[in-house]
Amino acid sequence: MRAVPDRSSQDAPPGAATADEPTAPRGASSTTITLCPDGPLLVRGDVELFDADGERVEPRRSTVALCRCGASAIKPFCDGTHKVNGFRSDV
Repeated sequence: MRAVPDRSSQDAPPGAATADEPTAPRGASSTTITLCPDGPLLVRGDVELFDADGERVEPRRSTVALCRCGASAIKPFCDGTHKVNGFRSDV
């Protein structure tokens, strides 16, 4: 058995993946999260959602809108309630 030298992220060139940062498999789609002003988070791409009990929540679309106002009847998904309840966000 031979020892493998410990390489920290300090040894890696800028932008290189390190052991702490797994690389995405080739051909994997990217995931983006877009913050809608005074509205939901739009998540596009591959995503796994889990409820508070750790149970998987199946997204029904490739883009999901996640509620930020807390008043949606279909949490964690947005149902548009933020438009009528006056939800405002600084971010």
